[in-house]
Amino acid sequence: MEIETNMDETEAKPNQKASSLRWGILRQALLRRPSSQSSVEQSTTAILRISRKNSPGFNLIKYQLIEEDRNSGNARICYTLPVDGSPKLLLAQRINEGADLSDFEISNRYNIDNTGLVCHWPSEDVLAYFCLSHASMFRSKRVIELGAGYGLAGLVIAATTEALEVVISDGNPQVVDYIQRNIEANAGVFGHTKVKSMTLHWDEKVSNISNSFDVIVASDCTFFKDFHNSLASTVKVLLRNDGKSEAIFLGPKRGDSLDKFLEKIEENGMCFSVIEEYDREIWMRHQQLMSGDKSWPSYEKDHCYPLLVRITLQ
Repeated sequence: MEIETNMDETEAKPNQKASSLRWGILRQALLRRPSSQSSVEQSTTAILRISRKNSPGFNLIKYQLIEEDRNSGNARICYTLPVDGSPKLLLAQRINEGADLSDFEISNRYNIDNTGLVCHWPSEDVLAYFCLSHASMFRSKRVIELGAGYGLAGLVIAATTEALEVVISDGNPQVVDYIQRNIEANAGVFGHTKVKSMTLHWDEKVSNISNSFDVIVASDCTFFKDFHNSLASTVKVLLRNDGKSEAIFLGPKRGDSLDKFLEKIEENGMCFSVIEEYDREIWMRHQQLMSGDKSWPSYEKDHCYPLLVRITLQ
């Protein structure tokens, strides 16, 4: 039986769920039918929403490739933190930019995206740099990173801030495997800080860790609108309500995506502030890119520059 496919089948519609986009792209790949340039262009937005890094980033934290294993599809990256006396961090990450069938299966089973598998995204590097530059806000605190990807920001907090405990979480169990590997690889630099990984899906009940954290950190977690309400609810449940606690989010506006998320924050009875200029070095890099720096050719403020959002229970 021949399966017909429409040219606009993989075009990203504003309200289309990520799971629909994943299966649309998978179907197109399995059919292996020639597609016109028009069809390729229409599917580009859908593909970018799922599993690609498309920019060089702000170059705030230097890194270099230490080891690459094409057979396993993994690499080890060494990050050199830009503060004297800070340890180097070794992170394992996947080097295969393609999506396997198992990726789609897990993404749809758990209703998650697989963006964390591909690489560190620019906002994650900015979050890591911000945490490194504001270490005192984490000292002696219980901290959790949501949607952590390979866990760079959480590892920076654990290695440099004297936090009491750092939990590095993601909803994708494949990603959490990498997080745990990275925790073990850097265990010698955490001092007395307790560090652990956790599979945390925002739609699940988290009663065992509710009212537990002084600080929540997250980067670029507000892109998919389908997850806004569950993410806001998770923040409310996790923050301690018997003292000063807050969530630190870093991410671009991306059209109305961030605004829609903040509406959910208000609906859940929480307060927030949005800060545009929150770190001198990050702001300087942003201004350079806006002034014609060609190192990031596609740089555009709305979709690239991470705003700082501080969320509190009251």
